[in-house]
Amino acid sequence: MRTCIGCRSRVPTFQLLRFVAVRDGDDLRLQPDPDRRLPGRGAHLHPDPACFAQAERRRAFGRALRLTGVADTGLLAEHIRAAVPPGTTDDDASELRHDPAR
Repeated sequence: MRTCIGCRSRVPTFQLLRFVAVRDGDDLRLQPDPDRRLPGRGAHLHPDPACFAQAERRRAFGRALRLTGVADTGLLAEHIRAAVPPGTTDDDASELRHDPAR
């Protein structure tokens, strides 16, 4: 079980996308790690644009990875956008995942 840094719900690890911070010279970027093999401290997020937006709004990336400074989220955002099947609405997925009766 892991906690999504966006919606803060605890779910099995296979439902979440792991990512790590990678330093590229002076730049810091968030690298998706779907195989869960990259070294370093990782954090988890639903592969859902709504959870990504919520994590950005709450500034959860830096806290979860214990970063000082701002990391580039472009690569992670692109990976999440590619993972969402066309025609899927975020509202339907969020409703099912955040059902308090589960």
